Amino acid sequence: MTTLTKHPDPELSAAGRSRKSRKSQKRGKPGAGFRGIGDLKIALLFIAPAMVGFVLFYLVPTIRGIYLSFTEYSILGDPEWIGVKNYQQIAKDPLFWNALGVTSEYVVINIVLQTLLALGLAILMHRVAKSTLIRGALLLPYLMANVIAALLWFWMLDYQIGIVNQFIEWFGLPRVAFFGSEQWAIPTQALINTWRHMGYTALLIFAGLQAIPNTVYEAASIDGSKAVSTFWRITLPLLRPVLALVLVVTVIGSFQVFDTVAVTTQGGPVNATRVLQYYIYQRAFNEQDFGYGSALAVILFLILAIVAFIQMKFLRGNQSDLD
Repeated sequence: MTTLTKHPDPELSAAGRSRKSRKSQKRGKPGAGFRGIGDLKIALLFIAPAMVGFVLFYLVPTIRGIYLSFTEYSILGDPEWIGVKNYQQIAKDPLFWNALGVTSEYVVINIVLQTLLALGLAILMHRVAKSTLIRGALLLPYLMANVIAALLWFWMLDYQIGIVNQFIEWFGLPRVAFFGSEQWAIPTQALINTWRHMGYTALLIFAGLQAIPNTVYEAASIDGSKAVSTFWRITLPLLRPVLALVLVVTVIGSFQVFDTVAVTTQGGPVNATRVLQYYIYQRAFNEQDFGYGSALAVILFLILAIVAFIQMKFLRGNQSDLD
C-alpha cells in the first residue's frame, strides 16, 4: 500500500512566507506604534508649546492691535470704533513724518556702518584670527543688555564728565555735545548700536565665509586672480544669501530701535531722536491714546514687511551661486 505525499503549491507557500516575514518585521520594528499615530501628529505634538507661545504673545496681540488701530481707545474706557480716522490723522501728522525721517536716517547710518565693519571683521576672523577666544570676545557687546550699553556710552560721551570729551580736549579740540546736538544725536545713537551688534553680524557673515568651498579659491588662484578681484567676483556673490539675511535682520532691528533713545535722549533735542518706535510709545502710554499708537504700530509693521520683501526679492536671498 502506497501513501501519497501532498506537496504544497510553491507559489502559495512563498506568498505565505512573505506575509509572515512582513508581519514579523512590522512587529519587530521599533517605533512602529508611533508611526500608527502619524508623523504629522507627532510633529504637531512637539511644536505645540512654541505654537501656543506664538499665538498668545504674537498672533493675538497683532490681531488686537490691528482692531484697536480703527478705534479711539484709552485704558480708562472701552474702544470706540472710528474707522480709518487714525490713519487719516497720521497722514497729516508732522511728528509722524519727522519720526519716519529720523528713523530712516538712523537706519541708513547703522546699516552701512554695521555691515561694512562686520564684513571686515568676518574676513579678518576667516583669514587671520583663528583663535576661538578672539571670536568669542566679539560677542561680548552683544551679550550686554541694550540699557546697560546705552548708559555706558551715555556716561562716556557726556559733555561735562565723559572720558571721550576729555580725550578730545587734551588734543586741543572743542568738546562735542554728542547727545545734546541735533547734528550729532542720531549718528551717536547709530554708533552705539553698531558697536553692540557688529560682533554678532560678523559671526553670521563668518559662518557664510566658512560655507564657501576652498576649491573655488584654489581655482581662482590657478587662473591668476588677485585678492581684490577674488573678493569682488567670488566672495561677495557667494555671500549673497547670508548678506541678504543679515540685511533683513539688521534693517528690522534698526527700525525698532527704542532702548537707546529712551535711556539717553528721550527723543530730544527738539525731536532730533524721536524715532518711530519711541513716538509710538509716547502716544500710547504717555498720552493714553492706544488707538492712535496701534495705528502707528500697524504702519511700522507694513513698512518692515515691504522693506523685507523688497530686500529678499532683489538680493535673491533664497538662491545661491554654489548650486
